[in-house]
Amino acid sequence: MTEPLEKRLEKAMAELHAAQEAVARTERELRQASFAVLSSDRAVRATVGPQGELTGIEFLDNKYRDMSPQELAASVLEAASAARLKMNRHVMKAMAPFAEPSSNVPELKGFELDWERIFGPDVLREDDDKAHGGQATWRDALGEDGED
Repeated sequence: MTEPLEKRLEKAMAELHAAQEAVARTERELRQASFAVLSSDRAVRATVGPQGELTGIEFLDNKYRDMSPQELAASVLEAASAARLKMNRHVMKAMAPFAEPSSNVPELKGFELDWERIFGPDVLREDDDKAHGGQATWRDALGEDGED
């Protein structure tokens, strides 16, 4: 026997209210989030805020003094990009439950988010920073061959 419409509507409204509260909590948490990442050469720490904006750069142990401008730029870009990627993945993980279908209200099917379109293709890749060569990738982007 099917459930009366009023009861189903009541369940849907309760779930909607709970979802709204959960979204508000998640938004508050995300507004406070930040991630800091060290470059692979441990010369730079970059920090990003909740929208992926660069909020801090630290040059560690005076290593920058022995680096060429290109090496330092590569370290900054590497750390900033990795921190932004961590933030993007954090946002994705925090928001994913809100796109899932409702277990209590079958009519609420959920929806798909195109995370790759929102954040770029790296957000869906496994966390394999080491396998992609970190600093060498940035040197390539700067038009260097990575050789000293």
